[in-house]
Amino acid sequence: MEYPVKLQKDDNDTILVTSPDFPELVTFGDDREDALSYAVGAFEEAIAARMAYDKDIPTPSKGKPRVRLPVVTAAKVLLYQAMREKGVTKAELTRRMGIPRQQGTRLLNLNHETKLSQLERAFAAIGEDIEISLAA
Repeated sequence: MEYPVKLQKDDNDTILVTSPDFPELVTFGDDREDALSYAVGAFEEAIAARMAYDKDIPTPSKGKPRVRLPVVTAAKVLLYQAMREKGVTKAELTRRMGIPRQQGTRLLNLNHETKLSQLERAFAAIGEDIEISLAA
């Protein structure tokens, strides 16, 4: 999952990063690489805030350069989006999976290291499959 960003020179010799998909996202770095690395964390913060407030998370639009989310973050975003589409709450997901509520809450917590096997079970519980592919 990769989101486009806009990079522009800022007035203090840094590179400003914004996102057409997340208007609230703003970060910066000393150079292009630094700015793009900070953008990953900025996307995760913006996504976590949207999840916390039960807001939509947009599908990535077109454009370059792009910032790739970590695999587990992308899987959690896809799970969140699928749950919203199907009207499945966190409580319903935990019931279907037969796990404690706290464990179900961690499934969507971007700061929690979740095993891919747990995410796979969560997708199955809402009638979806997750597939991972290798990109060069």
